Amino acid sequence: MAGLSASLLASTVPLDTALGMERLMGDRRIYLQILKRFRHDYAAAVQDALIQLEGGDVETARRTIHTLKGAAGLIGGQEVYALAQEADAVIARGEGAALRRLDHALIRLLAMIDGELLESPVLPDTMPPPMPAQAELDALLRRLAQMLDEGNGEAIDVLEQHASVLAAALGVNVYETVSAAAHEFDFEGALAALKPLLQNA
Repeated sequence: MAGLSASLLASTVPLDTALGMERLMGDRRIYLQILKRFRHDYAAAVQDALIQLEGGDVETARRTIHTLKGAAGLIGGQEVYALAQEADAVIARGEGAALRRLDHALIRLLAMIDGELLESPVLPDTMPPPMPAQAELDALLRRLAQMLDEGNGEAIDVLEQHASVLAAALGVNVYETVSAAAHEFDFEGALAALKPLLQNA
């Protein structure tokens, strides 16, 4: 397979739940919520990119795949991450084959996510963790924003170590967007997603 070595693909799995949980400091409640959001937001991502590519909008197609790659990496979707990386590298040449391989991998990943959610559904009455005092939360958000603004890789550690608190404070959708971008070292994108919530911090 062009672009990826056989050894790299052999080491990938559709969903490495242990890796995804590790990135959220073992918080399965948040992990399941992020899996559910991934299922909702990215099920059609590759088809969207194919349509964008066929319409000549290469840059939007690249952004779609890049966003999918970051989100898949956050949850431990190793196969989709690897194939999205390949597709991202060749999409400017208009190569659809890499996207079709990626689409097949995404279908496998979504099936595994469905299994995880069926086995451990996200319960609406699950209690979130206790929130810190507002001053402490504001300080944490300012610190995170400063690290992202500086391109400091330790921002990823902060996002992982405080996953439960930040997901509760920001909302799972925003937390996932910020964290996925940061794990891709797209600190500018992570900060852009965080900034609208910083006015009062």
